[in-house]
Amino acid sequence: MSLIITETQDAIGTIVMNHTAKRNALSEALINEITTVLDAFREQGIRAVVLRAPAGSKVWSAGHDVSELPDKGRDPLGWADPLRVLIRAIQEFPAPVLGLIEGGVWGGGCEVAMACDILVATPEATFAITPAKLGVPYNLGGLLTLMNMIPLPVAKEMLFTAQPIPTSQAQNLGMINYIKPVEEIDAFVYGLAGQIVRNSPLSISVMKEQLRLLSSARSITPELFERMQGLRRVVYDSHDYEEGLASFREKRKPQFRGN
Repeated sequence: MSLIITETQDAIGTIVMNHTAKRNALSEALINEITTVLDAFREQGIRAVVLRAPAGSKVWSAGHDVSELPDKGRDPLGWADPLRVLIRAIQEFPAPVLGLIEGGVWGGGCEVAMACDILVATPEATFAITPAKLGVPYNLGGLLTLMNMIPLPVAKEMLFTAQPIPTSQAQNLGMINYIKPVEEIDAFVYGLAGQIVRNSPLSISVMKEQLRLLSSARSITPELFERMQGLRRVVYDSHDYEEGLASFREKRKPQFRGN
C-alpha cells in the first residue's frame, strides 16, 4: 500500500504524505516514495510542487522514524540517511516546492518544511526541533538548513529546549510566508502555485539553484569539519544516545547522564 497520494494538474504536482498510522514519520519507505515521485515530476516538467499531509491532519510529520536510527557506534544522520536524501531532493528539485502545513511539525519534519521554498501554514500549526529529546546529534547539513531559515538565537532556543513555537511566531521570524485558515489554505496555496507556473520555468529553476548554492556557500576548513564530526561522534558513541533511543522505544522519559 502506497504511503503517499499524488496528483498533477495544470503543471502543479501534489504529494500528500499519507502514512497516518505513524503520523507521517519519515521512514525510508515514505521517503523513497516521495523522492521517486519528485524524479517523475522532474521528467514530466512539473513547474510547482505542493507537499502536504491529508487535509485536517493534527500532525504534518512526526519527524525522523526513530525506529530506523542505528544503534550506538554508527553516525545516525550520515550522508546516505534517508532524511538527508529527502532534504537534498527538495532543495535540488528544479521547481519551487510549497509546503502546505497543517498540524504539528516535529524533529526532522521541521527540517523538511524548512527545506521547502515557500511555506503556508494554518494558525494551529507548530514547529519543533527535537533531537535533544532523543540524544541525537544533528549533522552539519541539517544545521545549515535550519540556520538559513531561522534566526540564530531562535534556532538555539528550539534546538536546546526542543519545545514548539506557534505559527504566529514563525511568521514574525520570517520562517513561513503566510498563515491561512483551514478553510482557505488549499485555495491560497494552489493559487500561489498557479502564479508560479505562469512564469518562466527556466528562469525560476536557475534562480532557485543560484539561491541554493549561495545559501550553502559557507567556508569551512578540513580541520574544522573534522572537529565538528568528532563532536558528533562523542554523542552517538554515548550512553545518552542509547538511552534516548531506548526510552523512545519503551515509551518512557529518558534519564540522560551527559556521558
